[in-house]
Amino acid sequence: MTLEILLVALMALRANKLRSLLTMLGIVIGVAAVIAVVALGSGAQQAVKDRLAKLGTTTLQIDAAHIMQGGVQLQVTKKITMPDVHAIEARGLHLMAIEPQQDQNRQIVWRNRNTNITIIGATANYLFVRKYDIDAGRMFTSAEDEGRQRVAVLGAGALTQLGVDNPYDIVGDNIRIAGMQFTVIGTLVAKGTSGGFGSPDDQVLIPFNTGRFRVFGTDKIDDIFATATSEEDIPLAMEEITLALRRTHRIPQGAQDDFRIRNQSDVLTVLSDTTQVFTLLLAGIAAVSLLVGGIGIMNIMLVSVTERTREIGVRKALGATRGNILAQFLMEAVTLCLAGGAIGVGVGVGASVIMRHIGGWSTLVEPPAIAIAFAFAAFIGIVFGVWPARRAARLDPIEALRYE
Repeated sequence: MTLEILLVALMALRANKLRSLLTMLGIVIGVAAVIAVVALGSGAQQAVKDRLAKLGTTTLQIDAAHIMQGGVQLQVTKKITMPDVHAIEARGLHLMAIEPQQDQNRQIVWRNRNTNITIIGATANYLFVRKYDIDAGRMFTSAEDEGRQRVAVLGAGALTQLGVDNPYDIVGDNIRIAGMQFTVIGTLVAKGTSGGFGSPDDQVLIPFNTGRFRVFGTDKIDDIFATATSEEDIPLAMEEITLALRRTHRIPQGAQDDFRIRNQSDVLTVLSDTTQVFTLLLAGIAAVSLLVGGIGIMNIMLVSVTERTREIGVRKALGATRGNILAQFLMEAVTLCLAGGAIGVGVGVGASVIMRHIGGWSTLVEPPAIAIAFAFAAFIGIVFGVWPARRAARLDPIEALRYE
C-alpha cells in the first residue's frame, strides 16, 4: 500500500515537472547554503587546530600590555627589555627555553627583486621554541648571534615574494636588508597560511644582536616566547614569569601588570569559539531560506489540492480513505523536499570544493552536517505538507465530485 501511494505521488509530481522543480528550488538553495556555510566554519576551526599544533601547546608569549581606557588604547610606557629576559631565565624553573625577539618591516633586495617583509631578530633557539624546521642550508648559531654577524634565514613566504623557485638558488647568495648586505645561510620549511590568521612564512630571521644593534637600533623587545616543560606546568611557568617581571618592573602589590602572558592554546581557543559563533549565526541565516522553501511547498501543495479536487472525489468514491489521501499528499511534499535536499547537498559540497580550490578558503564538509541538512529538509516537508494533506483528506467526496 505504501509503495502504491509513493508511485501515485511520483506520478502527480511528474505531471507538473516545471512546477515541481521550481518548488524544490527553495529547498535546494537552503540546503546548499547551510552546507557551504558550515563547511567554511568547520574549515576555519580545523585551520585553528592545525595552527595550534604547529605553534605548540606549551608555547607562551610575553609582551607589554596595551591598557584600554574608555575604548581607547593608551600608550604603553613600560618596555620589555633584556633584564626582563634574564629575570625570566633565572626564575623560570618550569621553562625549557626562552627566545626574545624584535621585529619590524623592512625592505629586502635580492638581485633585481625586492619586497617589504617582516624582519625578525631572533636567538639561535628560534627553531625549537617556534616549532620551525630548516628546509635548505642551516640556522645561525649562538656564536654568530654574539658576534652580530650579518647572516639571514628566509621563510618560505619571503622566497615566494622574491620569486625564488629553488631555495638552493639563494642559499649562499647575498641580500640587502635596510641597505645592509646579509648572507643567506638557510631557508625554512613552509608552515602555510591558516584560514585568515596571516602567514607565518612571511619573515626573514637575523641574529638577535645583529638586529638589536645594527638594524633596529633599540633595546625594546617586541615579544618573548617561552616553552614550558609540559602542558601541566603551564600555570606554574606563567606564575614564575609574572613574579619575575613584576619584580624587574617594580610593580607594587595590588597594582595592574604592565605586561601580558598569553598561552597560544588560549588565544586560538578564543579564535575557534569566535569562528563557531559566526558559523552558527550564518547557518541560522541560511536555514531561513529552508523555511521560505517550506512555505513555498505548502503554497504549491494547497494549489495542487484545489486543482485536483475532482480527482480526490473520485479516489474517495472508489474507496480511498482519509488516511490514503493524507499519506499521498504528505508523500508528495516530503518527496519534493528530499529531492531538493539531495540536489542541495550536491550543490553545497560542490560549492565547498570550488571555494577551497579556486578561492583558497579553508573548507571542511563533515557527514553530520550533510545528515542534519538532509533531515531538516525532510522535516520541512512534513511540517509544511501536513496542512495541505489534511485539507485534501477532509474534502467531502460528493462536493469534490461536483467541483468544477
